[in-house]
Amino acid sequence: MEILGIKFAPLNVPLQRRLQTLVVAIWVFITPFGNFWGYLFTAYLLLYTQTIRYFVLLYFLWMYYDWDTCDRGGRSISWTNRIRNSTFWYYFCNYFPLKLVKTVDLDPTKSHLFICVPHGILSIGIMGAFGTDALGCKKLFPGLEICTITLDQHFKIPLFREYPYSLGCCAANVKSVEYLLSTSPKSPHTGRATVLIVGGASESMESTPGTYRTIVKKRKGFVKLALKHGTSLVPVFSFGETDLYDQIYGPEGSTFRRIQNRIRNFIGLAPIIFLGRGFFQYSFGLLPNRLPVTVVVGSSMELPKIEKPTAEQIDEYHKKFMEHLIKLFETYKHNYIKNAETATLEIN
Repeated sequence: MEILGIKFAPLNVPLQRRLQTLVVAIWVFITPFGNFWGYLFTAYLLLYTQTIRYFVLLYFLWMYYDWDTCDRGGRSISWTNRIRNSTFWYYFCNYFPLKLVKTVDLDPTKSHLFICVPHGILSIGIMGAFGTDALGCKKLFPGLEICTITLDQHFKIPLFREYPYSLGCCAANVKSVEYLLSTSPKSPHTGRATVLIVGGASESMESTPGTYRTIVKKRKGFVKLALKHGTSLVPVFSFGETDLYDQIYGPEGSTFRRIQNRIRNFIGLAPIIFLGRGFFQYSFGLLPNRLPVTVVVGSSMELPKIEKPTAEQIDEYHKKFMEHLIKLFETYKHNYIKNAETATLEIN
C-alpha cells in the first residue's frame, strides 16, 4: 500500500517477520548510538537514583580492574556462549536473511586472520556471521576460537562496553591483535580466527547500494602483523552488505567528505547520514533494508614467519593478498550479486 509516495507495510505481515523487524530495530537503537546511551544512562543513574548510584560506583571499580581485558583476548566462552546463542540473534539473522558460506576447510590447529570487506554502514553481515553463533560459525570452523575486532572506544564506555564483550569481541589496536595472533587459545579450542574489518570507518563512508569499494590498498599493517607471527590471511567477502543502506555520499576531495573526516578524526566514528526503511513503511528510516547478505570465507593464504619483515616483503605479500581477494570476489559474485557481469571490486 502506497500513500503520498510512502510505501507502507501490509497489515497481514506474519508475526515471525514482525518479531524479526522488532529485533533489528532494537539492535539499530543500541549499536550505532551505544556510546551516547552508555554515557546518558550512567549519568542518569549517578544523578537521579538513590541506591543504584552506589552500584554504579562499584561498577567503576570493576571497569578499572577490567580495563585491558579487550587487549587480552576478551571474555572467556563461559561468559559469551549464552549471549551469542540467544534467540535474539536468530531473529536478527533471519530478518535479511544472513548466510555464512565456507569455501574450504581451514586448519583447526593454526591461527588465521580473517580480513573482511566491505565494511558497509554497520558491518551487519560480519557481525551476524562471527559475532554470534546464529549462523553456525563454530560448527563450520570446528576447533577455532573466533574473535571479532571492533572499535576500542566501545570498551571504554560505561555499561555499553558489556555489549561487545558479551559477543566475544576485542579492541581494534595493535596490542590486542598481536595478543590474539601470538597466544594459544584456551581449551577446547585448538586454533584461532581473528576477524578484522580492515577498512574501518573510512570504508563505511564509501558504502552505497550496488557498489563494492574497499580500502585495502592503503592498509598494510595487517600484513606486517601476519608476517611477524606467521599467521595465514583469509579473505572474507560480505556480498549484499552495501545494499542494506543508502547514504548521503560525498566523494573523496569534496567539501562534505572533508567535514566528515574532520568529525571522524575528533570523535573516532564515521559521521554518516544513512537511509534505510522504517518499522511500518519501506520508504525511509533507520532500519536496514530486508535484503540477503552472504558472507563468503575464502581459502587461506599461508605466510612465512618473519619477525621483522622489510617494506619490500610487506608489499610483496600485500599485493598477493589483494589478488587473492579479487579472485574470491570474481569467483562468487555471480552467485550473490544481481547484474554480476558489471559488478567490480574497487580497491583503494
